[in-house]
Amino acid sequence: MDVASPARVAATPAPAKKSRPLLRLGIHVGWVLVLALATELRVGRFGFHPSDQGFILAQAWRVLHGEVPHADIISARPLGSAVLHVADFALPMPLFFGSSFLAMIEITVATIAFAALVTRRRVLDWGPGMTALVAAAALINLNAFPLMAWHTVDGIALTACGAWALDAGLRGERALARRGGLLLLGCAVLVKQSFVLAPVIGLFWLLLHPATRAGTRRVVRLVLDLLALGAPGLAYVTWVSLGGGFGTMVEQLTGGAPAYGERLLGLWLDDPEVLTRPPVRELVFFAAIAVVLLAVRLPGDRLGVVRRVASWVLVLAGAAAVVWTVVDGRFTGSTRWADVLWWIVAVGVAVNATVRRKVPWAGLLVLATGFMTSLSWGNDTPTLLSGTLALTALLLLGELVPPGPRPVRRWVTATAGLTAVAVCGWVVVARHDQAAYLDLGHDRLTEDLGTVTPAMSGIRTNPSTYTFVRQIRDCLDRFPAARTAILPDSPFAYPAFGLRNPFPLEWPLPLEIVGDAPERMLATADALSREGGYLVLFETDAFRELATGGPVPESIPADTPVFDYLGLEKAIQARLTGRTVTCGSFVGKYAP
Repeated sequence: MDVASPARVAATPAPAKKSRPLLRLGIHVGWVLVLALATELRVGRFGFHPSDQGFILAQAWRVLHGEVPHADIISARPLGSAVLHVADFALPMPLFFGSSFLAMIEITVATIAFAALVTRRRVLDWGPGMTALVAAAALINLNAFPLMAWHTVDGIALTACGAWALDAGLRGERALARRGGLLLLGCAVLVKQSFVLAPVIGLFWLLLHPATRAGTRRVVRLVLDLLALGAPGLAYVTWVSLGGGFGTMVEQLTGGAPAYGERLLGLWLDDPEVLTRPPVRELVFFAAIAVVLLAVRLPGDRLGVVRRVASWVLVLAGAAAVVWTVVDGRFTGSTRWADVLWWIVAVGVAVNATVRRKVPWAGLLVLATGFMTSLSWGNDTPTLLSGTLALTALLLLGELVPPGPRPVRRWVTATAGLTAVAVCGWVVVARHDQAAYLDLGHDRLTEDLGTVTPAMSGIRTNPSTYTFVRQIRDCLDRFPAARTAILPDSPFAYPAFGLRNPFPLEWPLPLEIVGDAPERMLATADALSREGGYLVLFETDAFRELATGGPVPESIPADTPVFDYLGLEKAIQARLTGRTVTCGSFVGKYAP
């Protein structure tokens, strides 16, 4: 069984366009960079919150300084994203700006990879219409999500690019592409456990493909391929084990709260009435259209005029249901619009396979990636894949359209694609302008954090958050120390100000407290008390005012209660024997 369906062949194939491949490649690289830069300039750099916008960069900062995952850094997930985002520090631009720019490149390239797999066409053969549709899908993939380094974005990109390279390597019998794809799929699980299906899919894809069973040296080739797939995991475990963290790695990675994707899989089970409300009702419309389309197409491939017209009408109606799901979703996670798109793709895969009598494996890969994306504590819906889900549904429908007497003119598809890009870009900008992630509307983001630290040049936020970040810098100037921590919700500060965090956690949220984290945090506090040379700042209730632009006091009494999740911060504060200091809205313990 061939797990990668062959490319569709036209009745009268046109000669391949081999002229100026470097120019075509340059155009595609160029539009990706332009889209990413434009999105960062107009959307990504507006809005900032000190909590998760810097979490991955803080872990990468520690890896950059030689700390070993799980031994020196407590994490409920493998720290593959921290390793990947070490590259962000090498960019010739401000750290936070450049990191967001790279995140949009990841989103766009992943969108391209999935589209290439679904269409079975080389990217260099795409016309302007298809290219523009993919760009629009990339913008929908971003939707209301903040542009930042994030493990879910990494997992999607590694899965998409790994499958793309693996497919190209298997079809073209190119060992480098094949093993490179397997290597990327092996890396996917190292950014987050939920992407464990990525290497499993790669393994079955490899073993079931006819190219793997062909050739005189197939056994040797298969062994090398399997080594490529397993190399990232083997290297990670070896690194952690040599650093003395194997036992703690197992404890941390298995000690977090599990996620099963039950909200995605049971979209309407808890409340069947949602099937009559937007945007879930679009799934009902799409399913009804799919049933009628099957009734029209299953009797045979030879279509009369009535069946041909009916097929076109039904496909266009299905496409309208997909588009209206995005519209009804309003880029708001609470509507579960991405879940609806996931189920629409599932129906589309079934209909496509039934009509064409061929399993659309790329569509199944998109579904699997959407499920893996939904395995999350805070965002248990495949919103970061929503544009790809919508585009995949449209492409699967497009394969069911009866061939017309003449192809659609290129200027028509180009105009439609560019219109889609313009509309999607306008909606994304409007959504972010209305209220950036954990920040205020665009007109109230008046402060440039670059005046506080060069690492954040170009990042704009509201005056309250700006004051909070400035106060951290002022505290560092007033109380210099070799080891500095800000607890509990400011991981951004470590890479932004070049600080070395003595504690094994950047962001001690309740769900991030795994294994022996409380004991190690308290033991670190005891060690700091013995050795001195530290500054530990504790956030007060003012932190909770940042997203709404509430007041951030310039001074507070020393007995102001600190912000605390599980009592850990208060316990650390009590154990530190340095003198109590206040600085802006922070209470601290300082021992020079």
